[in-house]
Amino acid sequence: MVAKEMKFLTGNIRQLLGSGHPSLDTVAKYYTQGEGKHVRPLIVLLIDILPSQRRLAEITELIHTASLLHDDVIDHSVSRRGNPSANLEFGNKMAVLAGDFLLGRASVALARLRDPEVTELLATVIANLVEGEFMQLKNTARDEKNPVWTKETITYYLQKTYLKSASLISKSARAAALLGGSDTATVDAAYLYGKNLGLAFQLVDDMLDYTVTAEELGKPAGADLELGLATAPLLFAWENNKELGALVGRKFEKEGDVARARELVLQSNGLEQTRALAEEYVNQAIASIEMFPESEAKAGLIEMAHKTLKRRN
Repeated sequence: MVAKEMKFLTGNIRQLLGSGHPSLDTVAKYYTQGEGKHVRPLIVLLIDILPSQRRLAEITELIHTASLLHDDVIDHSVSRRGNPSANLEFGNKMAVLAGDFLLGRASVALARLRDPEVTELLATVIANLVEGEFMQLKNTARDEKNPVWTKETITYYLQKTYLKSASLISKSARAAALLGGSDTATVDAAYLYGKNLGLAFQLVDDMLDYTVTAEELGKPAGADLELGLATAPLLFAWENNKELGALVGRKFEKEGDVARARELVLQSNGLEQTRALAEEYVNQAIASIEMFPESEAKAGLIEMAHKTLKRRN
């Protein structure tokens, strides 16, 4: 149904990124060369297809790609989608500037939609991405040296995940419904679909970091622990294994910490609990659009939700 639209997506994005500076042009378009999953623009197009929504799909992908450029600098990444990361290929300064350029181009395209509510939604997403990154600097709300597991541990993680991952999906889905002139119930349903799918998507990402190879992921496996990050599988494992608290507190900095943390997670039911929560969010995503009329688009949204649980990269 949207195959034709998706076929032109990358080409349209590359046109939006045209620059008179050859080096900037090269870096800005670098991550548009590989085959990405395009989850965010696909959701936008499945909500409805109007000219303004085509452009919104492109804007959404621009914001996402800018966040990848910036994240790879922050995380000292060496690969992305099976290729050298932009920061490795061109240096940190070029990668950061290219990300800024993408956000600038996205902002211009957003302004041309001439819809204040949609502009506010997508501008909030950019702020959310930064807020989420700041939350990720800490594994717990208070960032203690010897933290103790509480239910707030998972709450903090899910709030960070919403800001970093689900905000863009949920708010772009809401924006697509608004541009389509949908009623309030449909707009809210689109938002809830995107929010729940976004959370499920990241939970699956967290599992894959423990369960698949770097070749399958298209980026280094096990990178989260190396970066000092405690994600869902470890947080669930920690509930029943206090030893993990000390490792979380020092962000796995000591020699052997990463291997030990990984071992404890794989011995626990952390991965099973993470998958169960991801399934719960997928079910909530599907339930949120139950009111949508039966159509190819609705079937596509449901299929996308199911595929989120099965993906390997």
